[in-house]
Amino acid sequence: MIPPQEASARRREIEDKLKQEEETLSFIRDSLEKSDQLTKNMVSILSSFESRLMKLENSIIPVHKQTENLQRLQENVEKTLSCLDHVISYYHVASDTEKIIREGPTGRLEEYLGSMAKIQKAVEYFQDNSPDSPELNKVKLLFERGKESLESEFRSLMTRHSKVVSPVLILDLISGDDDLEAQEDVTLEHLPESVLQDVIRISRWLVEYGRNQDFMNVYYQIRSSQLDRSIKGLKEHFHKSSSSSGVPYSPAIPNKRKDTPTKKPVKRPGRDDMLDVETDAYIHCVSAFVKLAQSEYQLLADIIPEHHQKKTFDSLIQDALDGLMLEGENIVSAARKAIVRHDFSTVLTVFPILRHLKQTKPEFDQVLQGTAASTKNKLPGLITSMETIGAKALEDFADNIKNDPDKEYNMPKDGTVHELTSNAILFLQQLLDFQETAGAMLASQETSSSATSYSSEFSRRLLSTYICKVLGNLQLNLLSKSKVYEDPALSAIFLHNNYNYILKSLEKSELIQLVAVTQKTAERSYREHIEQQIQTYQRSWLKVTDYIAEKNLPVFQPGVKLRDKERQIIKERFKGFNDGLEELCKIQKAWAIPDTEQRDRIRQAQKTIVKETYGAFLQKFGSVPFTKNPEKYLKYGVEQVGDMIDRLFDTSA
Repeated sequence: MIPPQEASARRREIEDKLKQEEETLSFIRDSLEKSDQLTKNMVSILSSFESRLMKLENSIIPVHKQTENLQRLQENVEKTLSCLDHVISYYHVASDTEKIIREGPTGRLEEYLGSMAKIQKAVEYFQDNSPDSPELNKVKLLFERGKESLESEFRSLMTRHSKVVSPVLILDLISGDDDLEAQEDVTLEHLPESVLQDVIRISRWLVEYGRNQDFMNVYYQIRSSQLDRSIKGLKEHFHKSSSSSGVPYSPAIPNKRKDTPTKKPVKRPGRDDMLDVETDAYIHCVSAFVKLAQSEYQLLADIIPEHHQKKTFDSLIQDALDGLMLEGENIVSAARKAIVRHDFSTVLTVFPILRHLKQTKPEFDQVLQGTAASTKNKLPGLITSMETIGAKALEDFADNIKNDPDKEYNMPKDGTVHELTSNAILFLQQLLDFQETAGAMLASQETSSSATSYSSEFSRRLLSTYICKVLGNLQLNLLSKSKVYEDPALSAIFLHNNYNYILKSLEKSELIQLVAVTQKTAERSYREHIEQQIQTYQRSWLKVTDYIAEKNLPVFQPGVKLRDKERQIIKERFKGFNDGLEELCKIQKAWAIPDTEQRDRIRQAQKTIVKETYGAFLQKFGSVPFTKNPEKYLKYGVEQVGDMIDRLFDTSA
């Protein structure tokens, strides 16, 4: 059992705890009530705030939308006003620009093109928006008038400022390539810079906005005329210079190949100086065409649209190129006629021209790049014509040398060098100036496959063969001609003179080297021929020396009186010698040996033979009493005979 005191104390303890719990519970209830009240108040406040927000939103949104609409309306009004201003401006374009268009672009191209741009835009506007309006017709007419004025201005600028290039400037331009000391290139200013810029602006406008190509025809016609006149002016310059001073201002034409002349060309027999002038003029005109055409293309490239440049250039150069080609064909035609009349010196005109055409061909080809095939083929066609006529001239010349008739009246009376020989050698010497050209002519006529791509060595061998052929034909003809002479001695002198002339001429020039390419022994052969003719000539003196030769003299004993028959024989020997000596000296004094060295050599050899024979004869019979009139038979001393022989081949003696 729990004691009563402990139970009472425990009950009081429990009651105290219960009281505390009740107090706590009461506090919690009060707090909950306060919290509920606060919650209710917050809900009420929030409900009120939400209501106010809804009211505000309902008020503001319509205002905002109205403001947006007003802003949009304002923008539309501004755009409409701007469009109206823009549209209205098109209606004023015609009146604003008419005065400028009417007065034209001269001197104010920039302003004029600005007006044309406005008109162009007005045309586009009315075409898109009001195609039936009278305003469209107005601006269209104004645009067309403006375009015509620009075309007219283009023509006017090109016509007024395109000048013929002076001959002196062209010649400076040509010589510039070869003048290694030239510090700066010679340049051509076809149009002043300001004019060029205006022309370029107009050209570009006409292409882009004018949809017009007629100005390109205007361009090439004007420039074509200037190019043609410039080249013709150069040709006239040569003729005037040659007629006034005899020597035109003529810088050297480029000679870049092996057939460059190393010696001053020999003057061609029978050649008219005007032919040389014509040749020089043509050669320079060909070079002028290349240089001027190059310059024309540079100018054209700035003015003409790229895809029209080649065609326009092709048209531009036609007149000048055709003129050159026609003149070239005329040269070929003249050469053909000259061949018919055997005027081969005139045919030589073709050689320097052909050489120059072939030298210039690479530049020609470069200039004509992009032109029509018919244009590109003109120069090769002319070159072929010249090679053909040149080869024919060479062949006909060789045949003419072979077949030149033996006309008695045409033979030199003194046995000197025949005109045929000198002309033949002169012709061959002139070929030295054009070795590659002549060799190529001959090679061009070869049908063998090797000739299609012939080398310089191949053409050199052909030329050597040709020269040997001419010399062979000449030798045969000379042999034939020599038979015209009745006197074998004169015939021998004639052949000697001609052979000697040929040999000396070959040795003095490069001909001997050319001949040696195919005939190594030619020089030795000519020397043998010359010696053979000298021996033939010397035999003419046998009829003189035979009278006094030891083998034909009578034998007699010294101191024994001569018989009548022996005296008569000695008289006949003296008389025969004297008469023969006088006759030969008289005849042969009129003969000629132009080569001094050969003349002296032949005289000396003959003098030695005759003097020795006559000296021996005189020593044996000069003091023999075979006649009562010794002065009649002892007419000449040994030295006197030598002096007489020294006067042979000398008409002045």
